[in-house]
Amino acid sequence: MAQSKKEILTKGFFKENPVFIIMLGLCPALGVSTQVINGLGMGVGVIFVLVFSNIFISLLKNIIPPSVRIPAYIVIIAAFVTIVEMVMHAYAPAIYQALGIYLPLIVVNCIILGRAEAFANRNSVFDSFLDGIGMGVGFTLALTMIALIREVFGAGTITLISIGNFSGVIKIPLLYKYPVRIMTLAAGALLLMGYLKAFFGYLEKRKGVN
Repeated sequence: MAQSKKEILTKGFFKENPVFIIMLGLCPALGVSTQVINGLGMGVGVIFVLVFSNIFISLLKNIIPPSVRIPAYIVIIAAFVTIVEMVMHAYAPAIYQALGIYLPLIVVNCIILGRAEAFANRNSVFDSFLDGIGMGVGFTLALTMIALIREVFGAGTITLISIGNFSGVIKIPLLYKYPVRIMTLAAGALLLMGYLKAFFGYLEKRKGVN
């Protein structure tokens, strides 16, 4: 059954959330989610690349030969990742440095390649645009949630953009003094991901029962 425009746009928020439900893009989700600002920075980059790669792949789907489909997708995606890298390097160098290798690795992010193959290659330009927005926002929400929990409990802070006299760092009194350091480590990220996956799985199951 054909999906409505609203369903295409919103399915990535929860029903088909790329991180919590489909379990794609876990490497950047766990690797850069030590601070909220890093999660937001990576999320914005992924939204940009996902939206424009979806649009161009949908436009070219009848031109690209099937035998070189995946390489062509990667070339298109790489072009937009390069734009994101250059912009971040110029205007947000701190985030650029924090994201490190995970920024260029957006090129082979399973979410972007997956949406190109599963959706943009088979649907209209506008539907592909909506899908890119929805999946990108869903990824950003998931990444920001993971980063917020890890940073609050692991460092007792919430790191945002510094503006004027505001340093960009909000300190949580008790947790800042007695942080749960494991949350800043890879083990803490995996543990948190397991609990969040179980929680969203429970919500999905409960919704299905009702």
